[in-house]
Amino acid sequence: MTEIKLYKSNKKVLKLFLLAIPLIAAGIWMINRDGGTETDRIMGWIGTCFFSLAIPVGLFHLFDKRPQVIINEIGIYDRTTHDEFINWEIIKDAYPVNVYGQHFICLLVPDDFKPSKKKGKFHKTMAKLNESLDFQELNIQLGQLEIDTLKLTEFIIAMTHAEKSKKAELIKTLPNTV
Repeated sequence: MTEIKLYKSNKKVLKLFLLAIPLIAAGIWMINRDGGTETDRIMGWIGTCFFSLAIPVGLFHLFDKRPQVIINEIGIYDRTTHDEFINWEIIKDAYPVNVYGQHFICLLVPDDFKPSKKKGKFHKTMAKLNESLDFQELNIQLGQLEIDTLKLTEFIIAMTHAEKSKKAELIKTLPNTV
């Protein structure tokens, strides 16, 4: 079976490190500088501790070699969204959303397939919050991937409307389009 695996981008991890290092250095400078007030030292410690969290997070993303998204003839799988493949027959439509530079593809599915229908009150509340922000319950997060969101959305829509016999051919065209 033909499938496409999309992995996290090492460029995005490098960008995270390059943004965090100067902020960590500024925090250390605030802690160690002569003439600094107690407030400067406290803020320096807070900044240093907070921005230092980018190092283990970045290292995790750098060494995590599992595919983030898998696309095949059966459906689409995103590790952060759902614990199994979402079949193409279930997906009714898809649309891109950009929130402060973080890209998502929202998948429209029938109400009886929505995960919150099977889970507790917290999930139902989060589903209502998602919908109020123009999201859906099933969203493919592309923040760690280096991929064209619009082209991937068009591909997902094409796959949902394609006949079963044409899906394998469409998957072979994906690397050329994104």
